[in-house]
Amino acid sequence: MKVKLNMKKIIFIFLNFIIALSTVNAQKGINFSRAYAAGGKLLMCVDSSAKNVFYAKMFPNQPRTSFSYLPEVNNVSIQIYFRKNISIQHYRYTILIDNKPIAVNQPINKAQLKDVDRGDEEVFRSATLGIFPIKGKTITTLIYSIEKPLDIDKAVFYGKPIPRATIKTFSKRFATDKGVDYSYITDPKERTNLTFTEKDDELTIVKDRSDIDYLYYTSIKDKQTNKIIFESTAWQYGGYVDEAHEFSPYIKIDRTVFKKSGDYEIIIQPLIKWTNCLDCDISSKEIEKYTAGYTLSIALDEENYTKKELLIYTLIVAFSIGLAFLVILYFIKKRNKKKLAENEQQKNIAKLQLNSIRSQLNPHFLFNALSGIQNLMNKNEIDNANKYLSKFARLTRNVLDDKELISLAQEKTLLNDYLQMEQLRFGFKYEINRSENLDLANIEIPSMLLQPFVENAVKHGISQKASDGKVTITFIKEANDLVLTVTDNGNGFDTEKKYKGLGLPLSDSRIALLNSIYKENRFTLAIQSTTNGTKISLALTDWL
Repeated sequence: MKVKLNMKKIIFIFLNFIIALSTVNAQKGINFSRAYAAGGKLLMCVDSSAKNVFYAKMFPNQPRTSFSYLPEVNNVSIQIYFRKNISIQHYRYTILIDNKPIAVNQPINKAQLKDVDRGDEEVFRSATLGIFPIKGKTITTLIYSIEKPLDIDKAVFYGKPIPRATIKTFSKRFATDKGVDYSYITDPKERTNLTFTEKDDELTIVKDRSDIDYLYYTSIKDKQTNKIIFESTAWQYGGYVDEAHEFSPYIKIDRTVFKKSGDYEIIIQPLIKWTNCLDCDISSKEIEKYTAGYTLSIALDEENYTKKELLIYTLIVAFSIGLAFLVILYFIKKRNKKKLAENEQQKNIAKLQLNSIRSQLNPHFLFNALSGIQNLMNKNEIDNANKYLSKFARLTRNVLDDKELISLAQEKTLLNDYLQMEQLRFGFKYEINRSENLDLANIEIPSMLLQPFVENAVKHGISQKASDGKVTITFIKEANDLVLTVTDNGNGFDTEKKYKGLGLPLSDSRIALLNSIYKENRFTLAIQSTTNGTKISLALTDWL
């Protein structure tokens, strides 16, 4: 009895050993040496000998769905991977084979997690979800986080032949007194005739329902020009119910897509890049077996014009457009000419006003200069009065010169003469500085632009300070702007108060007129005055 029991035990152990050995050998027979991205967070490994592997196709109308087409793969290993800093405990997965669940809402097995080096700085961890036979089957995985259960990453592994799309019906939509109605062609053939009347506004194409409708896209090609005139990747549901009382996928096409009568090819095929595949030998004939092709012979009922009539209508329209263009062009030119004349007239008026201001500034300057000579003579400073007169003679010639623009070099000479002349009377110091990158000889500014400000600085600023007084003039280049400054160390003045003198008011008026003439360049005057002195800054925008 014991012998029999021992024999049974030995046989049982031997059978288990054979089963285990066969399982190991079976696993060894599956070579997963080739790995591919499978969309979302998944990787897949397939038989090393398999060909025609189309992987991780994403669709515009299914943004979180990837599709891998594996027609010659026997087994597939599916792996999930995460960045190392992600909380894996929040994630769940569901696996379906031919729409039958084999794993539902499963957590990731942390014990299986392994670090994966992808060759970049980021570190990933992966775990195997399982090894599955795929030949003739569809495996669907759903990956989601319990924190965001509606954000589902779906991956479809398709090991079946892709079914050829079949059109169930064409229909036209036309207007009626009660709204719209449809005219159906329920037995479409490879060539179907359709006539569009003025009432018809839409063509509907209804396709046979399948579990991978999202894979198919539709295009319409004009067979005369061989150009694609319509494309769509989105199928709608709910508008057409088939014999099984299920909603069939359909697309709507506006009839204006068809510009003329003729033959149009309706093409429905899987949205797969057949050329984007490793170890592929898919021929064009094999691709055709997945593609549904139908020819529609479209007749547009309102196309009743002869070629001669169309030519006449075209010439009439072209002549009308040309005539309207000429009339519009004439009025635009007339308006621009009038505007130019008005601008020129305003510019001339501004120049006359500018000359008027200059004619007021010149006597004002001459009166002040003669007062200086009189003052020196009253003090019996005959030598200084003679020097003053010699400077005054050259200065007078420059001041009375009727030029609109003078160079910065001439402006510098004029200011030098004036300051040296006044220096004889008051004994102050002065300096004229410039940016090194300024070409004084070739840059012009309006004549007598700074002289009134320099005269005010001397007369009202430092005249009482004698040798302690100082006037500084600078010519500065700032990008494309020219900035001119006059600074004195006098007692300052109230810039808000109006004074009886002519210098500043006339200068303000002159700057306003200059802005109306030089509209592309802005003259900006800024005055800063304190008890420690006054700074006049005049900026000529984009002058250089």
